[in-house]
Amino acid sequence: MDVRDRLAANMKRLRKERGWSQEALADAAGLDRTYISGIERKVKNPTITVVDRIAVALGCRLGDLLG
Repeated sequence: MDVRDRLAANMKRLRKERGWSQEALADAAGLDRTYISGIERKVKNPTITVVDRIAVALGCRLGDLLG
């Protein structure tokens, strides 16, 4: 499993654990819902800054998304 696979799976799992839609996560992270969808579908390759914004929004560590 490469880093994009891990990011997509962990992001989706953590989002669903919180009961959030992609739109709710996007709002919390200051991103567009279609961008969140693209990351989860592995068609977008986010920068580390974007991954950090997602981690902050989800209230987790960066490593929780990439590990």
